[in-house]
Amino acid sequence: MAMQDPYAVHANLGFGLVAGAKCMNWDDLRYFLAVAAAGSLSGAGQQLGVNTTTVLRRIASLEDDLGARLFERERTGYRLTAAGEKLVETLEPVDRRLSALPRDFAAAGGSGAEGIVRLAASDVVAAALLAPGLSSFCHAYPGLELEIVTDPRLAAAGAAPRIGNPLKDVDVALRLARPTQGDMLMRKVGDMAYGLYAAPAYLEERGHPRQMADIAGHDLIGFPRAETPLGPVWWFSRAEKSANVTLRSSSVATRTEAARNGLGFAALPCILADSDEGLERIFGPDMLGALEMWLLARNDLAQLAHVRAVMEFVVEAVKRRRGALEGRMQEVMELPPQTSSNH
Repeated sequence: MAMQDPYAVHANLGFGLVAGAKCMNWDDLRYFLAVAAAGSLSGAGQQLGVNTTTVLRRIASLEDDLGARLFERERTGYRLTAAGEKLVETLEPVDRRLSALPRDFAAAGGSGAEGIVRLAASDVVAAALLAPGLSSFCHAYPGLELEIVTDPRLAAAGAAPRIGNPLKDVDVALRLARPTQGDMLMRKVGDMAYGLYAAPAYLEERGHPRQMADIAGHDLIGFPRAETPLGPVWWFSRAEKSANVTLRSSSVATRTEAARNGLGFAALPCILADSDEGLERIFGPDMLGALEMWLLARNDLAQLAHVRAVMEFVVEAVKRRRGALEGRMQEVMELPPQTSSNH
């Protein structure tokens, strides 16, 4: 009797096929999820370490097995069809649990606040908010290994991508938008305020705006057109109607450097730009707004001591830098209570 291929499963995922009618290679589903997450064959190939021809072949094989078209091929990339969306909903819980297995077993073998915790955050949050407190945290928890993974998607102003679970492959995440999906513990920890900044030399040459109407005719360093219009992105979408957009970038570092070099006005996080001697604030968060900061953790890991320690570290880091995060030009320091002296 021939042994059944352990990597083949019966195609019974709700696409009109009956169990036993056709065998499907389970590994094809990894390629499907990678294309759905990346939106392109090349992006999926980079993620999986294979060439685009292999990805295309595996997607075609999966579509043939399921008898359904999973993607629409467009000039800008691959977009999920209704059948593709349905398959994503079926696979997400499975993918999340399989991705978490190594961390679950590692956590189960430890005791106390020991073990590895992977924390995902944007570059700005990691460098300006978390890094200053890492020395004292690591001394307090010598048995805990913290790995900070920077992910630009966590800095986006919009909702999470349909694929791209913010907690896949990490235990804790700090992102600048409230997730709209996923079984996770969520807590709003603060707001990241934005301001409008430019180089002093640019302002000296082109003038210093006093109100939004004065932006007309100036050069702007904007956000990508596809960015969800929230907070500073929404403000910028209005301002650029009467101005000249010289550059668009989703990268805070790129917009900062461009503004520093006189390319125009840029909307930047106050916690980063207020301390930059090469930039001058034009408008503050009272005009540009802010992005919400959300702390996320998997429900099944949030009560473990080492994961809880990292979550508390993030919350305290936000509290310590709240003034800078909210764009107050001077931090408000709490003075110790005054002791009364007896004469």
